[in-house]
Amino acid sequence: MTACAIEPEAAPEGGAPESGCTITADGAYGARLTRDGDSWYPERWTLDGPEPYAVSLPVNQPEEPGTQVQPMGDGRVLVCRPVAGRHVFCLLYPTGPGTGEVMIGAVECPDDDTRLRLLPPAPGGENAYALAVGRHSSAVWQVVGGAFGPERVAEIPGRCSGGVWLDRAGRMLALDREIGDRTKAVVVDLERAGEISPLLQIADDSDDRLLLADPDSGLLLIRSDAPSPGEERLGWGVLGSTLPVRFPECLRLADCAVTPFAIQPGQVLTPENCGVALRIDGPVGSWVGLWRPDRRQVHQLAAPAGWLAGTGWWTQDGVLQLPYATAEVPCGVARMAAPSGEAGGSGGAGDAGPEDPVGGGAAGQAAPGEPSQPDPPEPVAARPVPLQQAPLGRLVTN
Repeated sequence: MTACAIEPEAAPEGGAPESGCTITADGAYGARLTRDGDSWYPERWTLDGPEPYAVSLPVNQPEEPGTQVQPMGDGRVLVCRPVAGRHVFCLLYPTGPGTGEVMIGAVECPDDDTRLRLLPPAPGGENAYALAVGRHSSAVWQVVGGAFGPERVAEIPGRCSGGVWLDRAGRMLALDREIGDRTKAVVVDLERAGEISPLLQIADDSDDRLLLADPDSGLLLIRSDAPSPGEERLGWGVLGSTLPVRFPECLRLADCAVTPFAIQPGQVLTPENCGVALRIDGPVGSWVGLWRPDRRQVHQLAAPAGWLAGTGWWTQDGVLQLPYATAEVPCGVARMAAPSGEAGGSGGAGDAGPEDPVGGGAAGQAAPGEPSQPDPPEPVAARPVPLQQAPLGRLVTN
């Protein structure tokens, strides 16, 4: 079999900007590919202690620039390398002065048109997944956590991109699926042999992508051209709500690309109060935006020097953590508190400002039953379905 090509890190799917590193779902560890001169090597960041610190994980030979890395929940770093017509997966960990390496296995792809990339870190940090995108179908591989090495756990008709986890059990995975000339977000149930159900169907002729989701509140960040055909706009909705997706005017910044990269957790019953961190890319570089769905303003702030652009995480009390690396501070975290009244707290939805609500479809409706709580002993995955199938008797109001 021929090799499947590595998805270029500088040009990820969906047009999202390149991210400086990858962080576990709980914010405990980060990993990135860095270099010393011309030699590339993985680096692990420990982020949950009193002070962040980095550990270099070089092996016998330098890594290729296209090598993909991802932190695991136990502090090891998953590495995906293209080797002799396949992708080889291994786990690296520090062993005193050296680097230990555990081989996991390899994934082969049927043709050289297939792209393979690691999906975002799964909740819990015990499993890891990769997405292989072929000409007419896509496959989800469990590359860490299986009994016998990499295992294909789902086959999805169409070309998929994105990848967002919807629950804390690591079961419900949202992907943006392209079939024909339309892209719609769907949900893949990894515990039901990859069963597929629709998630976003805002309009019949719109492209609807899911960018980010918070399992606690159900807040979804969406990009769609439904409100402005031919122009993609950033919007928000709530998983399980019967209200339409909304596209705030304040998220349209002239000559700038706006990409959400972190949502404040813990706001279980008040998704409109979640702080959202935005990466803003403009003619003069990249900086940070802070926004909340119940507000009409984006607070734009300078990023710290050396910010690993597009990377960060929120604490439950509304402090945004931004990792950065400079010559003076090779491993640092800048803490940015949301402006007064913009992070969490009590209160209603407030004045959401000018928005374009789009009916006819929105975020999926959860299955009937009690609302799920964060980190339940036995998580029960919601079964999203399109809004037009949702019972209107369960209308959610602000």
